[in-house]
Amino acid sequence: GCTEHYVLHCYRNNPDFISDLDFVMEIEGVGIIGHVMFSKAEIISDDGRHVPILTFGPISIAPEYKRRGYGTALLRHALAKAAALGYGAVFMEGNLDFYRHTGFVLASSLHIHYHAEPRESEVPYFLGQELESGYLEGMEGTYHTPQGYYVAMDDPTGFEEYEAGFPPKEKLALPGQLR
Repeated sequence: GCTEHYVLHCYRNNPDFISDLDFVMEIEGVGIIGHVMFSKAEIISDDGRHVPILTFGPISIAPEYKRRGYGTALLRHALAKAAALGYGAVFMEGNLDFYRHTGFVLASSLHIHYHAEPRESEVPYFLGQELESGYLEGMEGTYHTPQGYYVAMDDPTGFEEYEAGFPPKEKLALPGQLR
């Protein structure tokens, strides 16, 4: 399906969308080969504070350009821009085997827990990193995926109408995806 396409399509109208952190990667003579977008998110700390952070995704690279370092370059660029804009940390759901190359670690090692898993779990797909050294120091808390990422579930009719505009494709599990 086109779930991620629909999220992206809708997210640009979401107040949590950060237009300054919406990037495409282009190769001269080829066109756009990649994209990443960021959103505002938060950690609810154990002491009750709502700590602003970022999340990102989807990130995409055209299939014929995957496994050549383009995704890593795109993400490193975006993370550097996020840090320059003063954002302190970023958390997301993804594959540590890929994202460790851009500085991500298991979020549980940073004492941040994923809302949908037992607090004591080391969730292998929940990752994070500080963009500002010490931003999370002394904190423990919980991350909730921003509601905007659930738009296909929240608006199934809108999603079905949007998806109908694309030719059917076989859903595949590709290298780098969680199994």
